[in-house]
Amino acid sequence: MFVTGLLLAADGSAQLGVPKQLLAYHGDTLLGATLGTARECGFDQLIVTLGAGSDQIHDRIDLDGVRVVESPHADTGSSSIVPAMEAVDRRTDGIVVLLGDQPGVTSATVWSLVAEVAGPATPIGVSRYDNGRGHPCWFGRELFGELRGLCNDAELWEVIELGQFPVTQVDAIGNVPPRVDTWDDYRRLVSGVNPAHGAFTPGAFDDTHPTPLPVRGPHRRHRAAP
Repeated sequence: MFVTGLLLAADGSAQLGVPKQLLAYHGDTLLGATLGTARECGFDQLIVTLGAGSDQIHDRIDLDGVRVVESPHADTGSSSIVPAMEAVDRRTDGIVVLLGDQPGVTSATVWSLVAEVAGPATPIGVSRYDNGRGHPCWFGRELFGELRGLCNDAELWEVIELGQFPVTQVDAIGNVPPRVDTWDDYRRLVSGVNPAHGAFTPGAFDDTHPTPLPVRGPHRRHRAAP
């Protein structure tokens, strides 16, 4: 089975005021951490979508062996998945969709998802956490036409929820890993502090503002698909 990993990292956050992909996270960056996990998964092809902050990301994150798809209008609501579909290898049997601002997703969760959907060739697979469903998600080849017709990335869940295709739910450990759209989200992610205990002031943490950081450790290298 030929599996493509699709890491969505084109969206930004007006509330943050900086590219969230470059926010410091455990000695790396937010995108660096999620990209490291995606590399650990051993996908046959790995695609990353980038948006308005693409130039800065190229300068500061190791994208070696990754097929990068530019989606500069993702912040205005355009789908970054649609242009990414043009880069999907013709041999691909299915796509695993991951989010660039969700570093809590583990390679073990991805492996469990793929193992569950690979045998029966399930059209859609969704990770089921203790508090709900979330990424990573699997979309088989028969869904590629649907993905090419999305108006925005959020419509991915409409495809799942409409019930036109069978959905396999695969158990994942814990709650849905948090994402980052606000400074409170970021504080919760890096420190575990409950935002209800007080308002977060940007600059209160050393990790608040993106700074040049070394790429974390040696990555598993993937040759870009022809």
